[in-house]
Amino acid sequence: MKSRLKLLGLVAVPALITAAVPAAYASDAPHTARAAVAGDVLPGLKQSAARTGKVAAGKRIAVAISLTPRGGSALDTFVAKVSDPHSASYGHYLTKSQFAARFGRTDAEVKRLKDYLRAQGLTVGKVHSGNLLIDAGGTAAQLEKAFGTKLSTWKDTASGRSFYANDSAPTLPAALASLVSDVAGLNNRVQLHHQAVSRTVSPHNGPGGGYTPAQLKGGYNVSGTYTGSGQKIALLEFDGFQQSNITKYDTNYSLGSPTPTVQKVDGGSGSLGDGQVEVELDIEVLHAIAPKANVTVFEGPNSDAGEVDTYQAIVDSGIPTTSISWGAAESARTTSNINAVDAVFKAGAAQGLGFYAASGDDGSDDAGDGGTSVDYPASDPYVTGVGGTKLTVTSANAFSKEVAWSGGGGGKSSVFKIPSWQTAVQKSAGGGYRQVPDVSAHANPSPGVSIYSQGSWSSVGGTSAAAPEWAAFAALYNQQAAAAGKANLGFADPALYTASGTGFHDITSGSNGAYSAATGWDFTTGWGSYNAATLASKLLG
Repeated sequence: MKSRLKLLGLVAVPALITAAVPAAYASDAPHTARAAVAGDVLPGLKQSAARTGKVAAGKRIAVAISLTPRGGSALDTFVAKVSDPHSASYGHYLTKSQFAARFGRTDAEVKRLKDYLRAQGLTVGKVHSGNLLIDAGGTAAQLEKAFGTKLSTWKDTASGRSFYANDSAPTLPAALASLVSDVAGLNNRVQLHHQAVSRTVSPHNGPGGGYTPAQLKGGYNVSGTYTGSGQKIALLEFDGFQQSNITKYDTNYSLGSPTPTVQKVDGGSGSLGDGQVEVELDIEVLHAIAPKANVTVFEGPNSDAGEVDTYQAIVDSGIPTTSISWGAAESARTTSNINAVDAVFKAGAAQGLGFYAASGDDGSDDAGDGGTSVDYPASDPYVTGVGGTKLTVTSANAFSKEVAWSGGGGGKSSVFKIPSWQTAVQKSAGGGYRQVPDVSAHANPSPGVSIYSQGSWSSVGGTSAAAPEWAAFAALYNQQAAAAGKANLGFADPALYTASGTGFHDITSGSNGAYSAATGWDFTTGWGSYNAATLASKLLG
């Protein structure tokens, strides 16, 4: 099932603040040269929607302003080395303070931008760790003035959904524009969807159908020695959950899992919606495979600004492993929004954090337009994209066979060039672009995974099940690595590709529409699913 994608405000007294800022910012004189924030406008807006009017001048809107890291490509170079098992720098991650000192904007640069925003009447909120993300907010009229654009109301031609968006790319005084890569929140067209397929009931071992924890762990050869004890896993969510459902699941399977912690970002996700099943699926799958890991659920608003802030909150927390089950087709996003989220992932990779994202449940056509397209953030080169399979286990809960699931997202990115660690498996169909997915796990909805949600047992599938299956493996690996005195897995892709298929179940049958499974890496299942014991041994080296 797919479902859709604010602000810690420090209240200031405008009169006092305006008096303290440079006169050039306070007046923003007409002759001040301005420059656009490239790519920060919805693609094909006038072709896919009809303008219906102006956003009310007094409507309050929250924005998250992303800054470009210092040092140009230096951050990319650092992440490449710290994530490469063959590098002497492998596993030597940066602390938050080290990252900020090396790649964050200076305090003076941040102050210049804050002074400008306040001079336009905006309230400046939190400056996140790393000095690369600033929260702000104000009325539509204030935002239009600050960013040199107009905000209009629109109606989507296909869905009929109403939304607002900036008519043109935002602009800033030239001296500031070079610092800014994205202003998230100027449109609310794209809402992220969750990758959990509709619940079904099937005749399997779990109540209501679906695989049990024992079947998942047995199928993927998860040793009973490692339970995730002492490890932390984050979940990115845009909806909430009911602890009573999690307790019912844990009790039924005698898991004894710690109660998940909730961290609300920008006020949280609001009242429970149809994404509740997603959140409860994510938690319960983590408990099934890594029952003793501590899970923190980051709940944020389903908006551009909420998405960036929630990812940043996860990086700020330092939690080493994150499972992501929400996304949208690359073509549905602005270029600058993708760049802003990518920058957060890159910062996380530098600090030893790993992200596992569901690749989507629409096969090779994530955008649903009859072509081939992939889901973001699974296509991000600093994220491990997780596709879908159909796992079969024996009566003794051992691996029997596995085929590609038809709904599993996969294909080539239209945004990112192929990263260096993926060139060894470069396919002509990829055309030199990032290839998705990297790995895969059980996602087929019949049987799906046995879960308890919204007061009943059922079987749920989708790559939303596959992503936490891999995040759970990462937690188990980190527990094993800690015992061996080694670093966390961190951004896993370079190490997974170095493994060259060792420790994976290579899936060679099935398709996701445009692509078929084959020996080795492929566009349907990547390297395949994990054999936990052998893959951990290979990665530990």
